[in-house]
Amino acid sequence: MATTPLTRDPADRRHRSPRSKRTRHAKLRQRATTSGELPALLLILATAALLYAWGIDHAGVHPYYSAAVRSMASNWHAFVFGGLDPSGSITLDKIPGALWPQALSVKLLGPHNWAAVLPQVLEGVLAVWALHRIVRAWAGPWAGLLAALVLALTPVTVALDRHNTPDTLLVLLLVLAAGSLQKAISTGRLLPLLVCGTWVGLAFQAKMLQAWLVLPVFAAVYLMAAPGSWLRRAWRLLLAGITALVVSCSWLLLVWATPAANRPYIDATTNNNPFTLVFGYNGLSRFGHDPNALGAVAGTAASRTTDNTGWTMLVNQSVGPQIAWLLPLAVLALALGVMWRAGQPRTDGTRTGFLLWGGWLAVHVVVFSNSNGNHGYYTAVLAPALAALTGGGIALFWAEYRAGGRRRAALPAAIALTALWAAAIEGQHSEFAPWLLPMVLMLGLCGTVGLWTRGPRTTRRAVHSALAASLASILLAPTVWAVSCLVPRYAGSPMSPLAGPVGPGYRPMYRHRAKSPRFPLNSPSARDAALLHYLSAHRSGEKYLLATQAAYGAEPLLRATPQPMLVMGGFTGLTPYPAARRLSDLVSAHQLRYALLTTRRPSTPASAWVKRNCTPIPPRAYGRTSDGSFTLYDCARRGN
Repeated sequence: MATTPLTRDPADRRHRSPRSKRTRHAKLRQRATTSGELPALLLILATAALLYAWGIDHAGVHPYYSAAVRSMASNWHAFVFGGLDPSGSITLDKIPGALWPQALSVKLLGPHNWAAVLPQVLEGVLAVWALHRIVRAWAGPWAGLLAALVLALTPVTVALDRHNTPDTLLVLLLVLAAGSLQKAISTGRLLPLLVCGTWVGLAFQAKMLQAWLVLPVFAAVYLMAAPGSWLRRAWRLLLAGITALVVSCSWLLLVWATPAANRPYIDATTNNNPFTLVFGYNGLSRFGHDPNALGAVAGTAASRTTDNTGWTMLVNQSVGPQIAWLLPLAVLALALGVMWRAGQPRTDGTRTGFLLWGGWLAVHVVVFSNSNGNHGYYTAVLAPALAALTGGGIALFWAEYRAGGRRRAALPAAIALTALWAAAIEGQHSEFAPWLLPMVLMLGLCGTVGLWTRGPRTTRRAVHSALAASLASILLAPTVWAVSCLVPRYAGSPMSPLAGPVGPGYRPMYRHRAKSPRFPLNSPSARDAALLHYLSAHRSGEKYLLATQAAYGAEPLLRATPQPMLVMGGFTGLTPYPAARRLSDLVSAHQLRYALLTTRRPSTPASAWVKRNCTPIPPRAYGRTSDGSFTLYDCARRGN
């Protein structure tokens, strides 16, 4: 992908000066650009690291994922198979790849929240660096810097990289895949294309089928723009697809080939099949009307939220401020970038880059808009595409602006459109940073007018000042929302991280002035500490410390101790494991004594067996003043 069309001043092609003078000026500009590039990049990376890492010792980790991380860090069997408890009796309801770096970090650094979040910080900073390198190779140095800055300051990116949900690793690996694809197209070599397939396969380990959404775009772009005959391109693409498929299914094949007795039960399935977990529970059931597709169990309301769906999802009052600030600019850049390169050779690098990132953006928008519902943080995967289109688009508009002619109007028009769009998004949250909206409009007006009214007597300093005001106007609003993540009031929900005064993490704090739950590792609440003390004091060699009804009751205990626990029903409480007969055998073999049931999860044959055959323990015996929603049963003392 050539960089020349976006980085070279088009006026140089029309200037009447001798060729030697044009060449000398171009070299001077290139030298000035590269001399300031490294300090600017280091500053962007430092900013990203500061935003992602500030206060991670108090990071709000996901209660379910952090419980699994603690378990995986304490037992290699649980680590490999993604066991929810250290004994590996049942898996997560996801592939464990995104949690492997977190588990290794906790194993090396200890059971601390910051140790679980540290890999996310590193993954986020690496994604910013990788995107800079990719966009630089496509659109030039300053386009690369702008793309890196936009990604670093995207609010949902900052919110996500301060937590431990799987999407951060997904974003990094897909960005690396896009870079390998770009290299394969520009060099005509096979190896980078195979590496691209490998990155996509590894991304599958992080977020399963979502990693495959880029494959149609990657395939179409490669077939259209790569050098060589059509047959050669198709053959190489087939090899890369096989590579992606093999790497993607490697964990699934490992689990499928392992005898059921030697691995955990696969959560969220009725048939203990890992392919059902991926293609049923986390696949078809999210798009169709069958919640039990391919033998999956039905998802909980929390995992099938319907608040964020439909074609307006990206611009609603919660998701819009997270990701959509630069959406019109990106769409305009895509449209003009492709239209202005019409008539160029099939392998034109500039057009190829716009199609790559534009296709990435479009396919995710279509899929998210047609799913059963999405958490707002899912949109973080759009951030690299929006950032790349912004960087490449501004570079293209600036080159055409300097060249003069009719196309010079694209730059001020894009700035005006983006400022007005920011006003529409921010207007729904006028109480948050009330100075922000007037400032964005003022900077946008100054930048637009300054660029639009450029005349023969306009100095270079005036033009550059107008450009600076323009860039400030489009970056100010997302920056403010991103920085809000550093304020505890806007830190976001550990289960569904979002920036600013929106989402499930902010609403209860605003209404009740409550503190956002942090779910710390290795620091149980007084109530959980008392329960753990009671269980340990009365344990007499049983394998499991206790059995819990669903992961809901096990999470705080698993975060606090590496003791094995039998999580009945998995994440939703509906997974048919263990069977009532199996539970009876465990009790008879003295491998299990206590069971903790909750009224907040549906009854199952296993929980019904506990109620029939075990004796409830008075809450005061284990440090509680009332039953609440939990009841502890002693199965060594059979009930009446």
